Amino acid sequence: MGLEMTENLLSTMKNKVLIPILVAVFAAVALIVGIAIGENMADRAAYPVTDNTYNNPPIYGGTQNSFGKINAILTLLDQAYVDTIDVQNLTDAILPEIMHNLDPHSAYVPAAEVEESHEDLDGSFSGIGVQFNIQNDTIMVVDVIAGGPSERLGIRPGDRIIDVDGKAFTGDSITNNKVLKTLRGKKGTFVNVKIKRAGVAEPIPFTIKRDDIPVNSIDIYYMIAPQVGYLKISRFGANTYTEFMTGLTDLSKQGAKEFIIDLRYNGGGYLSAVIQMVNEFLDEGDLIVYTEGLHSPRQNVYADGYGRFKGYKVCVLINEFSASASEIFSGAIQDLDKGVIIGRRSFGKGLVQQQIPLTDGSEIRLTTSRYYTPSGRCIQKPYKQGEIDKYEADIVERYDRGEFFASDSITLADSLEFHTRLGRTVYGGGGIMPDYFVAQDTTVYNKFYKDLSLSSHLYGFSFQYADQHRANLSKIKDWQSMQKHIQKSDYISEFKKYLASKKVEYSDADFEAARAPIENILQAYIARNILGDSGFYPIYNQTDETIKKALEYCK
Repeated sequence: MGLEMTENLLSTMKNKVLIPILVAVFAAVALIVGIAIGENMADRAAYPVTDNTYNNPPIYGGTQNSFGKINAILTLLDQAYVDTIDVQNLTDAILPEIMHNLDPHSAYVPAAEVEESHEDLDGSFSGIGVQFNIQNDTIMVVDVIAGGPSERLGIRPGDRIIDVDGKAFTGDSITNNKVLKTLRGKKGTFVNVKIKRAGVAEPIPFTIKRDDIPVNSIDIYYMIAPQVGYLKISRFGANTYTEFMTGLTDLSKQGAKEFIIDLRYNGGGYLSAVIQMVNEFLDEGDLIVYTEGLHSPRQNVYADGYGRFKGYKVCVLINEFSASASEIFSGAIQDLDKGVIIGRRSFGKGLVQQQIPLTDGSEIRLTTSRYYTPSGRCIQKPYKQGEIDKYEADIVERYDRGEFFASDSITLADSLEFHTRLGRTVYGGGGIMPDYFVAQDTTVYNKFYKDLSLSSHLYGFSFQYADQHRANLSKIKDWQSMQKHIQKSDYISEFKKYLASKKVEYSDADFEAARAPIENILQAYIARNILGDSGFYPIYNQTDETIKKALEYCK
């Protein structure tokens, strides 16, 4: 986001010539810029370490000498350059290059992208309130957000949106991004759609008034076993703590004494959210995390002792895509011996960014400090300034050297050895190492299944099946009954006919070797098309090896 030059800039040769020159000039002052900002932060005694957002007034165009140089250069180009140039486009192209040369997570976000970048974490956006999937060049409504504008008007799962504001909205030009840009909009504005519904001859017109649509951080929570509650958290946003407490409280009322908290593929989010959440399991005075940087004095964050779930056993699931706030949560639980970590080594992001607003609506996300787990670990993996490509390729390198399949493929220096409260050895310098390693399962995934997974056939069939049987399936209200109903049907024969219609070639032996994962994912996908995530995850998780390992621990 914001790391590539804008399309307008690339379209003109004169700006291509200017960029290398200006990058060189701006890079020379980039460090000064960072120091100036860092000193400004350090001067603020009330700097809120428990919040990931820095609320200083806009400083772009201020009086600092370093910013004055940048403004002077751009003003000179605007007033004296031989041809007309777009200074704003030039600025939006140069600033990412400056941030690129600092560290892998500092970034410049153009004004046009700021609002969208905040939506996932801020807890809501404005739109019509449907989940959709594009099938056969048509927008299929997969689910309708409860209480949203579409549900209030009677739009249903299975409906097809074929017309928007008087224009046909189907065909191969329809993309997810185009749908989002068309159907989302400011709260209170209207969009006219026409719906094609099974069993209804003529398209049904709807005028939808856009409204705030909640963005949930917790995909699902449910009782996964007697006395064991499961919560899957996809991000740490503004509403995550509230959702988390709702889930924990509900599960405890259902008899949960232990919790499996799934942070796999959770890339992080707000520091304040994760601090509130992990605080629920800790004793008063427990160190949760601390941050420290060259211009940011050490700031400790402690548990307040008011956590309601201090006596509960906790099992945290992580993998190579669990990062940042997920690692703070995992590190605190592990270092304080409040639970165990199961899965594979996490991503390794231990840098703290502050969001600094600029007067034109854009913002800089500047790394100002590192965070450390209670034992003193900084889990940031190594990087070199300006070498973002190598940094991003680390996950691929881990896979290539076999780390996903064997824990002894991981090599960490003795100097990175730390100890938990009870004396267990843990490591820093490259992510959170799990207490119990679970290899990526490849034994049942033959080439046929891998090819299916990379295609759209598994989901495509599931949607078609759910759509054709929607009248009967919609009468089923829980995932257990849904799974039993699907298992009694002839859905596998129908799936084979579907593959034949798509000219997918395979042998009977190929299919039988992959039958177990095929059955699992088809049942889960079909359930999702009727019940949403509350139907998908309980079925899909039944074959998850990491969850099986967690349930062994919880016994």
